[in-house]
Amino acid sequence: MPIAQDPLSVEVTLPREDVALVTVEGYLDVDTATEFQHHLANQLHHGRRHFLLDLSAVPFMDSSGMNIILRVYQEARELPGSVHIISPTPAVRRILDLTGVSITVPVSESVDEALGRVDRAQAAPAEPEA
Repeated sequence: MPIAQDPLSVEVTLPREDVALVTVEGYLDVDTATEFQHHLANQLHHGRRHFLLDLSAVPFMDSSGMNIILRVYQEARELPGSVHIISPTPAVRRILDLTGVSITVPVSESVDEALGRVDRAQAAPAEPEA
């Protein structure tokens, strides 16, 4: 009997130099969240400012996964950068909606839609410092 019934798989591709597409497959929970966090931290270290998190193959996510998403969101905003969630499964979308994470972190249906949001945000004039 295997110990991990659904291990986490994380694949990172670079649609653009400053954009990391992070495709996650498997359960994103307390047992796998550290691996997810390491991938995101590595991309931050290498200068990525925009993170597209494809959660279309994540059947379950607990607060550990949400906390990491919110943490990278905060770090990316300070760069300035952004985080976008792509195609969450219905169960994950429900958690994002119930906790309000989907209000803070934009949810897109496709990579192209998320890249369009990145482009529009970069084209918008910067808010003046207070």
